[in-house]
Amino acid sequence: MLGAIAGFTIFLGLPAGRLRSLPIEASALLAATATGILLFLLWDVLSAGIEPVEAALTAASVEHTGDWSTFVGYAALFTGCFAVGLLSLVYFDQIVSGRKPRIRSVGAASAVEYEGAELGRLTYAQTLSLLIATGIGLHNFSEGLAIGQSAASGEISLALMLVIGFGLHNATEGFGIVGPFTAEDERPSWAFLALLGLIGGGPTFLGTLIGQTWVSEALSIAFLALAAGSILYVIVELLGVCRTFHRKTYVAWGLFIGLFLGFATDFVLVAAGA
Repeated sequence: MLGAIAGFTIFLGLPAGRLRSLPIEASALLAATATGILLFLLWDVLSAGIEPVEAALTAASVEHTGDWSTFVGYAALFTGCFAVGLLSLVYFDQIVSGRKPRIRSVGAASAVEYEGAELGRLTYAQTLSLLIATGIGLHNFSEGLAIGQSAASGEISLALMLVIGFGLHNATEGFGIVGPFTAEDERPSWAFLALLGLIGGGPTFLGTLIGQTWVSEALSIAFLALAAGSILYVIVELLGVCRTFHRKTYVAWGLFIGLFLGFATDFVLVAAGA
């Protein structure tokens, strides 16, 4: 139940993808805010994923309570999974999309958009949203592991606080998932939004179930590294979308707001740890 609550708050931000008839300034602000949220998530995921690797290094080199094989294994696992998360999406995009730039008029300005082959019947915005949801889902799986492991160790109060913090996080992540639609004329269907929510939020529930029965630091490192790589890829894509608006001031404010929201919800988790 706790894992489901924490995961499915992601649905709260998804309806923003159906907003239309927005001025270009508002679209730039919303797209940049989504990008700022993902920038925070990248920092958060990298910090959490590298922490056990550094702990293994400290145990082997400073405290002499661990062995070097653990550090080498964790470091190789993190590096390999990060490469898979990032480069697999790059090659996937090259093979399937084959996008070429075209010029479109946006208001009084001329902006570059991306035109290319659709993935089946999916548009560019739908494809990018699915990639964002997948990256966030990998990240949320690790969050579910944390909830499940806290509950399994008898620390129910900590698990409850984690649910509150992760629930707030996921509410902002839902908005980040639908960020690509703010730059397009299409409106995602409710069924497609539901699919995005299941991909992004469902792994929190699955991670909670697994974390309650099986504790694995290596598994957590692997999923965090995969998430970091995929999130980095979609950040690069969204930054390209933000540049098409030619509204640097609004983009800068959006990035600031997104980062602020990310850190604000993270403070809840810091309070829980205290």
